[in-house]
Amino acid sequence: MALINRISRLFKADFNAVLDRIEEPEQLLRQAIRDMEDDLAQSQRRIVACTQEQENLRDRRQEVLDSTAGFDTQLDLCFESGKDDLAKGIVRRKLEAERLLQRLDGRLTANARFLERQRKLLEENRATLDGLRQKAELIVADARADGTFPGTDDVGRAGQELRIGEDEVEVAFLREQAARSRS
Repeated sequence: MALINRISRLFKADFNAVLDRIEEPEQLLRQAIRDMEDDLAQSQRRIVACTQEQENLRDRRQEVLDSTAGFDTQLDLCFESGKDDLAKGIVRRKLEAERLLQRLDGRLTANARFLERQRKLLEENRATLDGLRQKAELIVADARADGTFPGTDDVGRAGQELRIGEDEVEVAFLREQAARSRS
C-alpha cells in the first residue's frame, strides 16, 4: 500500500509540474493583476454609490428639518385658539418627523462607517496591487533576461525576498535623517 501511495504522489507531482509549464505563468500573473484591477474598479463604484446615497440622505434630512420648522409656531397657535384636534394632528406629524430624523441619522452614521471602511480597504488593495505590479515587472524582466520564466514557487519566493520589514524602514529612515542633518 505504501508503494502505491508513493507512486501516486510522484505521478501527481509530475502532472502538476507539467501543468505549471503549460499554463504560462506570465499570462496567469497578468490575469491575476487584471482581476485585482477589476475588483478595485468595483470597489470604487461602490464607494461612489455610497457617497451619492450619503448626499441623498443628507438632503432628505434637511428637507424633513425644513418641514418641521413651523410645527412649534402652529402648536402655539392651536393651543391659544383651543383647537386640540388640530394640535394632535400637528403633534403626530412632529413625532413622525422626529422618528424619520432618527432613522435618517442612523443610516447616515452606518453609511459613514461603511464608507470609511471601504476607503481604507481600497487604499490597502491599491498598495497591494502596486506591489504586485512591481514584483511582476521584476519577475518578467528577470525571466526575459534568462530566457525562461520562473515557476510559481519562484514567484512566491521573489515576493518574499522583495518584502521590506518595518525594522528595515526604520533603520533606513534614521540613516537618511542623519545624512540630511549633517549637510
